[in-house]
Amino acid sequence: MEILVLAVHVFLAIVLVVLILLQHGKGADMGAAFGSGSAGSLFGASGSATFLSRATGFAAAMFFITSMSLTYLSANKTDSSGAMSLMGQIEESDSVSAIESEKKSTRDRNQDISEVEGKSKVNQIPE
Repeated sequence: MEILVLAVHVFLAIVLVVLILLQHGKGADMGAAFGSGSAGSLFGASGSATFLSRATGFAAAMFFITSMSLTYLSANKTDSSGAMSLMGQIEESDSVSAIESEKKSTRDRNQDISEVEGKSKVNQIPE
């Protein structure tokens, strides 16, 4: 689902760029007044501005909707399969194994100390 919304989002971004580049600026009307020939365009004298403006508005609205959808989908993602989550899992497992090995080494040291104290001649009181 997220991949489909992302593909539509990228497509809409490309469509928006093309639609914006096809539109003429406010200064282009001055050239049409002096007979530059833009009045005989494909969409008519004023039809191109209306059609391209409406198409750009629609594409912008759809782009906004897909942006919000991607935000919602990424915020409510349940499975964590990204690189950062893998790094977090590795760090977590390393810290757990380090704590376990520290507990084991402490237990071994305590056992060694008690064995040494048991064999020590200082602790043996003659009767």
